[in-house]
Amino acid sequence: MTWENLAKNQPFVATMLKNSLAKGRLAHAYIFDGNRGTGKKRMALHLAKSFFCAQRAGVEPCQTCKECKRIEHGNHPDVHFIEPDGQSIKKHQVEHLQKEFSYRGMESAKKVYIVNHADKMTTSAANSLLKFLEEPLADTVAILLTEQLQNMLPTIKSRSQVLSFAPLEVQAFAKLLEEEGISESISNLLASLTTSFEEAMAFVADEWIAQARSLVLQLMEELQSRPNQVLLTVQDQWLPHFDDRPKQELGLELLLLWFRDLLYTQVGKEEAFTYVGEEEALSRQALALSQHKVRKGMTAIIEAKRHLSANVSPQLVMEKLMLRLQEG
Repeated sequence: MTWENLAKNQPFVATMLKNSLAKGRLAHAYIFDGNRGTGKKRMALHLAKSFFCAQRAGVEPCQTCKECKRIEHGNHPDVHFIEPDGQSIKKHQVEHLQKEFSYRGMESAKKVYIVNHADKMTTSAANSLLKFLEEPLADTVAILLTEQLQNMLPTIKSRSQVLSFAPLEVQAFAKLLEEEGISESISNLLASLTTSFEEAMAFVADEWIAQARSLVLQLMEELQSRPNQVLLTVQDQWLPHFDDRPKQELGLELLLLWFRDLLYTQVGKEEAFTYVGEEEALSRQALALSQHKVRKGMTAIIEAKRHLSANVSPQLVMEKLMLRLQEG
């Protein structure tokens, strides 16, 4: 990973950060805003390496020194990560971070804090974080990663430099995955879900995504031809496979992509299919549904995603969704 490679996908962000590093004018707080898979965490880690590396060439970290390697392996004593504790980032997590702020760096005065899913901070946690943002320490950089910038407090946004990450081009990423030996059908599906190479390869590793794709096809076929079987399939196969919140969200996204392909079939945009190789099934189902019903189905899936985010039981969400899709 180099600044040049990062700039291929995020030229604006990479150029901004490189210029700031070259001039020694890094902001005390950044918000990296962008869809999942756009490289926010990779960019944050590379920025941390450039910030700490004493052997960098210009702004490029050496990647081989003790500082770079510890950041790469996630065990640098002065690079701190915060992840949601359950569904949110709690006040006590930020208070612990504030306590760390007061200490001198373990090996230097420098510190970097990376907050993943910063939009999931509770109100009290976000208000606590404002103390750092309002009274920044020298040689300290906070990097807040978010996919939902609109959910963050205006006061936090106003005290940070917001850098927006552009979405990657889907087809280019799908071709990259195919070059790694992944089938066209799986590559296209992965590219519609993420543009993170690491995340895509993790999905492929145990064939989880292939099984997930098969379950979508099975469920959509049963909705049309064996509706009495649908709830049993949800109970016996869908819920055990999509067994935690991130996977449940992905499952709904996979269903939404199928309905989008149905719409593409009806309007003659087959070149944009996500489910390549399933043209016959898509054509058959598209003929049985009006565009209005397809759009209603998409709306129902979007509402199911919202209910899931509100901590409604995944089983209840899926059962209600299947009944709505059967009703059309």
